[in-house]
Amino acid sequence: MWIKIALRETGPYTIVAIRIVMALLVLLPFLIRGRVGFPKRPAIWRHLAILCLISAVIPWLLIIWSEKYIDSALATVLNATVPLFTIVIAHLWLHDDRMTRQRVFGLLVGFVGIVVLTFDDLFAALTAGMDIDARMKLLGQGAMLLAAFLYALSNVYARARFRGVTPIFQAFYSMLVASVLVWGLVPVIEPGFTLPLRPSTWIAIAWLGVFGAGISYLIFYYLLHQIGPTRVATVTYTIPVVGVTLGVVFLGEALTWELIVGTLLIVSGVWGVARR
Repeated sequence: MWIKIALRETGPYTIVAIRIVMALLVLLPFLIRGRVGFPKRPAIWRHLAILCLISAVIPWLLIIWSEKYIDSALATVLNATVPLFTIVIAHLWLHDDRMTRQRVFGLLVGFVGIVVLTFDDLFAALTAGMDIDARMKLLGQGAMLLAAFLYALSNVYARARFRGVTPIFQAFYSMLVASVLVWGLVPVIEPGFTLPLRPSTWIAIAWLGVFGAGISYLIFYYLLHQIGPTRVATVTYTIPVVGVTLGVVFLGEALTWELIVGTLLIVSGVWGVARR
């Protein structure tokens, strides 16, 4: 919802650039309090660069761009495919997070939920011929699904490459590398870069930076190494319920039976994946 509000005044790249700075400001006191050292090995910086690209920079840009063409409720539900991708990637990459019959059942139920939720838009886009609006909506859905895949890949990558590393180290330094990359490209991508003026835009970006990046990434990396990527990724399934409700109540979006049934199926899917 906050992405949708921020997009009313500014563009995707501006939102991402400011969001990263706010996340760093929130994480810095935790870094100082924890007396976390500066990474010295080149290999660590390489892994941090990869992590920040697939966990923040690229998916954030994809998600924000996609919401120019799709409703926030639909965007939220498509983002909930993260656990479905995570289950498969973790099974192929990690030895301690395998796919089971119970998890496959949850994956299939969740997938059915996604199909129910997106069927009308996908069908309209595929049958609209040269209609540019329908095609852009389909591209928006594809961008959101690609972002979900990158989130899942980053979950497993962080688990595999940063075992034994403190959560604040991962969260802060991945954001630091992301900040250098994003702000270094500002003159190229947005040569006329200007700061937002509306208070509502700053509130929206602040929420995304403070809570949606800083605090949440710190908690997420802690849980990632405690309970594994598949289980921790299933928290994404709770987002559609909140996203649909906020989109309907505050943004005037339609509450359809597809959204209700699809969300119920997705919640059933996470129960099948993580109930034990």
